[in-house]
Formats: sequence, structure tokens, C-alpha cells
Amino acid sequence: MQHEMVSQHTNTKINRDQIAGSLKNILSYIGDDPEREGLIDTPNRILRSWNKLFSGYGKTAEEVLGRTFESYGTYHGIITLDHIEFFSTCEHHFLPFFGQAHIGYIPKNRVVGISKLARLVEVHARRLQIQEKMTADIANDIQKILNPLGVIAVIEGQHFCITSRGVEKKQAKMRTIQATGIFENNDAKQKEFFAIIRDKNG
Repeated sequence: MQHEMVSQHTNTKINRDQIAGSLKNILSYIGDDPEREGLIDTPNRILRSWNKLFSGYGKTAEEVLGRTFESYGTYHGIITLDHIEFFSTCEHHFLPFFGQAHIGYIPKNRVVGISKLARLVEVHARRLQIQEKMTADIANDIQKILNPLGVIAVIEGQHFCITSRGVEKKQAKMRTIQATGIFENNDAKQKEFFAIIRDKNG
């Protein structure tokens, strides 16, 4: 029996067996035998793993951050959720990159359940990505939906495309920062945020 998936971008029916066949061709291309015992079910295992790895395509920031709460204007300090572990896939080489995300925002009128910030990271990480875009999208989504006084998002990632190929620098970490509102041109607020995320026990 043939199984079909529906592309979330084009609504085109995609035949799962055809994709599995293409993955078998890839296994042959790299020099292995897709019919040997260890690989016979590998194309299907890959497809099942993609359900998790790319689950972000089935979610939106609006869904994740849609339920907010009135802050009554009484709190204008920094709200942070830091050291959020993430796993993503580089859109250039289809190789993993992973690390930690740190998010801070200063509310104006609305706040969001803190776990939703971690879920927002998952929405963007579980897609084909580049770290720069992921950082900007996280910060901009929070700014757009919550309308806070400002947002800052920092992502630190290790990329297999430079650790396992190319320059092969095993310890290299990439850091990207996106700031909006009060964080954008306020060194004092940025320093306050970075002091918080440096303290892992804080």
C-alpha cells in the first residue's frame, strides 16, 4: 500500500514510497548497498525521523504565543528564559547544528507563559534553517505578537558543516544576536541581559 504526505507549502501530494526510493538511490550513490540488512529499512527510518526534525513547519508563532496575559503595567524588568537547548538542520548542507538560545523581553502590557518561549524556539529550530534567520525570526515574532518595550535573542550554535567537513574546527561556536526596541540601542539593558544569562544558576 502506498503512503502519501501532503506538502504544507504547496498542498501537493507527495508519495512516501517515491521518497524512500530516492533515499535508496542516495545510499547507493555514497557507495553502500541499500539492500543489505542494516540499511534495508533506513529510508523509512529517515522519513520517520523527519517527522520530528522538521515538525516546525506544522506550527506558527501565532499559535504558540497566541495566549497572553495582562501584566497590568506593574512589571517593566527583563523577563528571561535562557540556556534553551535546540537542535536544527542547516539548509545549505542538510547537516545538524545545535546549541542554546537565550531570550529576554521587557513587557509593556502583555506577558506570555514562559514555556511558550521555549516552544517558539522549537518552531523555528525544527525547520531547515540558518542561524541568523532563526535568531531574527524569534526576536521579531515576540516583538510583533507581544508588543513589548523590547526583545533580545541570542543563539550560540555549533555547526556540523564546519566541524565534520570544510575547515573542520571542532570547538568553533557561532553567536548571533537580534535586538528590538529598548534593547536595540541601549548598552545598559544589553549588559544587564548578558549578565543574567552568564549566571547559569541565577
